[in-house]
Amino acid sequence: MDLSALILADSRFPGGGHIHSGGLEEVVARKLVTSVRDLPGFLSGRLRTAGHLAAVFAAASAHAAVGQGNWSLLDSELDARTPSLAQREASRAQGRGTARAGRIAWPSPVLDALLAETPRPHHPVVLGALVGVAGGSPYDAAMAAAYLAVSGPASAAVRLLGLDPFAVNAVVARLDLAAVCSEAAAVAGDDPAALPSPGSPALDLFAEAHARHHKEEVRLFAS
Repeated sequence: MDLSALILADSRFPGGGHIHSGGLEEVVARKLVTSVRDLPGFLSGRLRTAGHLAAVFAAASAHAAVGQGNWSLLDSELDARTPSLAQREASRAQGRGTARAGRIAWPSPVLDALLAETPRPHHPVVLGALVGVAGGSPYDAAMAAAYLAVSGPASAAVRLLGLDPFAVNAVVARLDLAAVCSEAAAVAGDDPAALPSPGSPALDLFAEAHARHHKEEVRLFAS
């Protein structure tokens, strides 16, 4: 992987991802995940749905960063593929945080143009643009996005359930991120309107439920 992708996928990068659980907090509250043995199913499902979608748009954004990217179209197409308002808001919140930190790390007129068109971009769009600006490939951008889609919930599982971090990270290591990212990179140059649209109604419903409950009681994560 390109160094920029590694930095962006690092949990210590100040993009705000640490306050999001990727739906896991609501799942834990419903006792659908209670131990390490429950994690593979959840993380694999998330990788193949929300993770795949993020990887596709991050790859497309990295491709657009070396050409004449139509950022508003790319962003709106991802918006259309994210039916949950709570998920859209979480993505844009992470996108804003990542853009703020990314402009300092990789200042570029490409990023300036993106933010001029879309002041609150979706996270995969700005993530991919930053990887592209720094010289990374669409595959690198897809890998960073896909990894974040599962590493965030995995980290949340440790914090919410007190799970063994060694066992949790072993689950992440066994996920087939390479296959998802290869598929995403293969369509990076396609028309944004023709990009894949994998969805997960369960994650959408969990996100909406979490947003409602977050107003009623203190939750550890914003989403």
